[in-house]
Amino acid sequence: MQADQVADSIVAKIRQAASLYHQLVLVVGPPGAGKSKALASVRERTGAPVLNLGLALSRRMLELTVRQRSLQLRPLLDELVKAAGAASDLVLLDNTELLFDANLQQDPLPLLQGLSRRKTIVAAWTGALEDGKLRYAVPGHPEHRQHSARDLLAVPLQGNDEAP
Repeated sequence: MQADQVADSIVAKIRQAASLYHQLVLVVGPPGAGKSKALASVRERTGAPVLNLGLALSRRMLELTVRQRSLQLRPLLDELVKAAGAASDLVLLDNTELLFDANLQQDPLPLLQGLSRRKTIVAAWTGALEDGKLRYAVPGHPEHRQHSARDLLAVPLQGNDEAP
């Protein structure tokens, strides 16, 4: 799928999400599939901020202990999204892989869904959407997650469009 088509699909899902309890749209694909490029294109179309979640969150958690990181993750996420989207009802989250860190002892999908109750969130999800399942990492990996894709708004990406 071309970048413009992907952005069109994401914008259509954003409109659809506006009437839902969880206003969450996931852009799902393997590393290099074009998730960052797609979010940048959506930013150009909507003016919504893009938050590099991994960078922003790691900066905020740098001085915290592992236990404190686990306990403070939700409030820190709320704070970061609120600050990034102060002037927007839409926030785009890129580089979300840190949420899957096993040391944080969190499940990223409910975290993202919680954020999306107050604002529409479009989040990059490095993984796959297949056979009605949303996956992150392979079974047996400490960061592996699998959820039913039922009732999720997602734009699946394939390929390796971001490779240098």
